[in-house]
Amino acid sequence: MCAPSHVSARASSVERLARGQEDEVLSFLAARPLHTVIMSGLIRDNGLESTSNRGSFFACRDQRGRLVGVALVGHLTLVESRCDEALAALARFARAASCTRIIIGEHEKVEHFWTHYAAGDAIPYRACRELLFELREPTEAFEPVAGLRLATLADAPQVTEVHAQMAYHESGVDPLKTDPEGFSLRTARRIERGRVWACVADGRLIFKADVISETPEVIYLEGFYVHPEARGKGYGLRCFSQLSNLLLRRTRSLCLLVNSDNTRAQSLYLRAGYKLHGLYDTIFLASTEVEI
Repeated sequence: MCAPSHVSARASSVERLARGQEDEVLSFLAARPLHTVIMSGLIRDNGLESTSNRGSFFACRDQRGRLVGVALVGHLTLVESRCDEALAALARFARAASCTRIIIGEHEKVEHFWTHYAAGDAIPYRACRELLFELREPTEAFEPVAGLRLATLADAPQVTEVHAQMAYHESGVDPLKTDPEGFSLRTARRIERGRVWACVADGRLIFKADVISETPEVIYLEGFYVHPEARGKGYGLRCFSQLSNLLLRRTRSLCLLVNSDNTRAQSLYLRAGYKLHGLYDTIFLASTEVEI
């Protein structure tokens, strides 16, 4: 573990969450399902205590013991809070833990979180603005792609290589060099859980997309890839729209984040029926691969 089990903060306290508290935490996070889908999905998949979460879950409570904030603190740090005091307490706690590599959240929350986390001397390795897109209704019926399917372990080598290339492009770090075994195992686990969609033609990966987190209310998507030779031909839009329609059969909405500078991807998502829902910030605290 990368943090102590308990720390006090004025009227609130921060404590490590443990197995058996999942229902309470999921109920708290369910008040804003779109913005808490990653944390909720991890808890549903792995429980509150699992190395697969790559961090630990903590709660901030008021003086009556009621939840006012929940955070995942680790490689990826995420926070959901009901008040500024809880956000500040969780930020100071995360700073003391010294294990955070990436902070992601809504623009205003991350801005507030950072003022307490940085404490005047923390300097981010890099920061970027991202746009949150959401889809609630089926998209236009484009021509279907016959080969779109769930990836299998036979696809793992290509999926892993492509995912590593995307992480390197985003962060400047090649996870197949920094953590080849762990990165490959996490990709294989995602495939085994039925979370990676792919289209392979003539033995070559043409399209892929990852279901990072899934709840009955929201599915969070990431890792979209179209082979360079297939780009600009409408192939990505067809695969993406078809996948979106398939996934909407089992949840109420889909969401994804895209870099604010990536206008090409934004155009594709808009054409597929997604709508801009909000602004997010991502802060990199060290040179590290981008992977949830």
